[in-house]
Amino acid sequence: MKKFFMNEEGQGMVEYGLIIALVAIIVIAGISLLGKNIGNLFNTVADNVK
Repeated sequence: MKKFFMNEEGQGMVEYGLIIALVAIIVIAGISLLGKNIGNLFNTVADNVK
C-alpha cells in the first residue's frame, strides 16, 4: 500500500497539464481584453480605405 502512495510516475504529466491550463487561461484572458480594440482597429482601417 505504501508503494502505491509513493509512486510518482504520473506527477510529471500532472505538472505539464497544469502549465498548459495556465497558458490557456492567459491566452483566453488576453484575447478577451484585446478583442474589442483589435476589432475597432480593423473597422477604422476599413473605413479609411473606403
